[in-house]
Amino acid sequence: MNLSDVFDPSRGDTLYDLAEVMRSKNAGPLYLTFDMIFPDAAAYRRVLDSRVLTPELVSALYHVEQSDVSIVAFDAANAIKITIPRTGPTSGAPGDRDVYGAQQHEPLIGIRIPPAASSR
Repeated sequence: MNLSDVFDPSRGDTLYDLAEVMRSKNAGPLYLTFDMIFPDAAAYRRVLDSRVLTPELVSALYHVEQSDVSIVAFDAANAIKITIPRTGPTSGAPGDRDVYGAQQHEPLIGIRIPPAASSR
């Protein structure tokens, strides 16, 4: 996987453009979770069907093992949740720069999602 391809502006819209909500937060003291909620089924399906969001990509962006990346799709909510282990200090420990985990979704926002197959 070439990370520069995933962020190439010619590939399509960013996750940030497609999602209505993008956020990160602690999932206990040892894990971070990322929520992406889409405004409609079309945007949600576009992201899922693109197969761009993979454990391999998240692993490369956050420097965690692929086997530690969980990506779960929630069709009823047009949402995707990614969970990874925290890579720095545990939440609230000395040296923790983001005690709530609320600023950790930034590496995901620029990921480019190709147009849906029907709109190509």
